[in-house]
Amino acid sequence: MDEYQDHSLGGRVFQKLREDILRGKYQENDELRENTIGKELGVSRTPVREALRQLELEGLVTIIPNRGAYVTGISHKDIWDIYVIRSMLEGLCARWAAEYITEAQLDQLEEAILLSEFQMKKESGFNTEQIAALDGRFHAILYEASGSRILSHVLSDFHNYVQTARQSSIVSEDRARKSIREHRQILRAIRERDPEMAEQLANEHIMHVMQNLKKQGY
Repeated sequence: MDEYQDHSLGGRVFQKLREDILRGKYQENDELRENTIGKELGVSRTPVREALRQLELEGLVTIIPNRGAYVTGISHKDIWDIYVIRSMLEGLCARWAAEYITEAQLDQLEEAILLSEFQMKKESGFNTEQIAALDGRFHAILYEASGSRILSHVLSDFHNYVQTARQSSIVSEDRARKSIREHRQILRAIRERDPEMAEQLANEHIMHVMQNLKKQGY
């Protein structure tokens, strides 16, 4: 039972540290001290050590024997590579979604777009974090709608890995509006059960994101 609890805790610590690294709380070369993290999260060193090993397998942390664990992080090249791969896989995802999506998932995609459009109409100005969250919600629904557990898992991981870059890519109001329009076009093609058009539009959407990231210095 204790061993099971340690593994369960290790998984939760892993998710928390992974999110903190990807969100930029920890910077490249920062040391991740087991004692400090354990105290912050209220756990022993065992689940922290397990989480650090998992993070090392993902390439987010480097463990140096007799020295400690250090953040490797996600480089600009990593981000660019992820978007190149996404530009190929997102189209496949949209193609399959056009074939397998349910009415409930169509409604969820519509809701995500409507909420994004509502955010853009606020007199106080749009909130980058909220728009990025709704962007993530749209893509998460799309991944699930593909009907492929493997593709959904791969794309979800990639999406999480580029959280900071995604916010940078919609930093301008103009790009945010264009992104939402592109989402609506993708949804229209999927609703019309047009796999070829859905694939083309999804690929173009990611290419536009990449063009905007170039302007941001990625």
